Amino acid sequence: MPSVTHEKQASSTGVLSGPNDSADLPDWFREEQRAAWQKFESIPHPTRKDQAWRFSNVDLLDLRSFDIPGPLSDDDRKNVLKYSRGLDQIAGRMIFANDQLVERTVVSEELKKRGVIFQPLERAMVEHADLFRKYFMSTEATLGSAKFAALHRAMVSNGTFLLVPRGVEIDQPIEIFHWLRHDKVSVFPHLLLVTDELAKVTVIEHFQSCDQGAAGFACGVNDLIAGPGAKVTYVCTQNWAPKVVALQLNSTTVDHDGSAMSLNLNVGARYARFEGLTRLVGEGARSDMLAVSVATNEQEFDSRTLQDHVSPRGASDLLYKNALDDKARCTFGGLIRVEPHAHFTDAYQKVRNLLLSDDAEANSMPGLEILADNVRCTHGATSGQVNEDEMFYLRSRGIPPKIAQRLIVNGFLNEVIQRLDQPAIAEHLGRLIEQKFAA
Repeated sequence: MPSVTHEKQASSTGVLSGPNDSADLPDWFREEQRAAWQKFESIPHPTRKDQAWRFSNVDLLDLRSFDIPGPLSDDDRKNVLKYSRGLDQIAGRMIFANDQLVERTVVSEELKKRGVIFQPLERAMVEHADLFRKYFMSTEATLGSAKFAALHRAMVSNGTFLLVPRGVEIDQPIEIFHWLRHDKVSVFPHLLLVTDELAKVTVIEHFQSCDQGAAGFACGVNDLIAGPGAKVTYVCTQNWAPKVVALQLNSTTVDHDGSAMSLNLNVGARYARFEGLTRLVGEGARSDMLAVSVATNEQEFDSRTLQDHVSPRGASDLLYKNALDDKARCTFGGLIRVEPHAHFTDAYQKVRNLLLSDDAEANSMPGLEILADNVRCTHGATSGQVNEDEMFYLRSRGIPPKIAQRLIVNGFLNEVIQRLDQPAIAEHLGRLIEQKFAA
């Protein structure tokens, strides 16, 4: 990880002081931010009595100690660039630290000539205002974090805008890094991805901290738009430092015959909440929602999902796997909703928890809401410990208990990762899991 420097950070302001009026953003966007801030202040803080926050440690969402970071120093930028290494082959890359753009590797001239737009959010809201306003946070946050969605809208200052025009296929992944630099700072990362008809793209986002001993707050939002016949693959590697509190709100919309696959890997943070809302708005749309979590010590991972089938003949498949050790906790609350007239829907939801300690805890709340006929929907959740027969088999062949357990957990999680069918990304995810076990 990047080294810790003793250079003093520039002056900063508390995150609860409201939007930064000094940011160089369009007047219309600033007006929206002020309205969002009023909304944030008007919505009560969540409690565990709220169904959407059941089992959650809401006390960790005290934002009074977090600041809006000041400008990055040259040392900050050098540190971040040095350690922003992910995939060997990419189509483009953006690197942010404290929501400030550090470096952008532009897409090829061929892709630019075909209309691909890959630029920071602050430029997109000026140069592509109509498109930006149409899709930016256009889906309401309904899974519990409306307050924090409003906070994000009020505070976001940068992020990534990616437009893939009709029929364009980007073979190599687009890679984005978001870094927390310094102690007790906040970031509001954003990705706005719009794919037109028959377009194809893969995006991987890395969320990391420079200092593993630093606290921080992250509140990110993704808007993923898959047009007719388009194919979108989104991968998130959440590897914040152990004292970070993080929320990530993902909104995906899939048009007819399009497909969207998302995979979220959670290995970092003290508390990380993920909300995934997928709407299948066109006939024949498909969504695959995947997640892998490895939690240790007192980490807490909190996932809330909605597979919303609006049109007929849609298919969705959710597979979440969690491995929990020590006093770690995970919570899952998911719903498959089939709207009226969304006939011939095919939807699945499966959550599996592997408990590696007697003190680990898993809470799963899958659900169905079916308002149409001729559908096939199944859901289920299981929790269990490492199979004793498997452990005996490995140990009888001279494999030490700790390594044997790791092999079993890797096999348990690998089913999800292999669903990506992208060896380079799968290998990268595997390395992050190995690093987690080695910590």
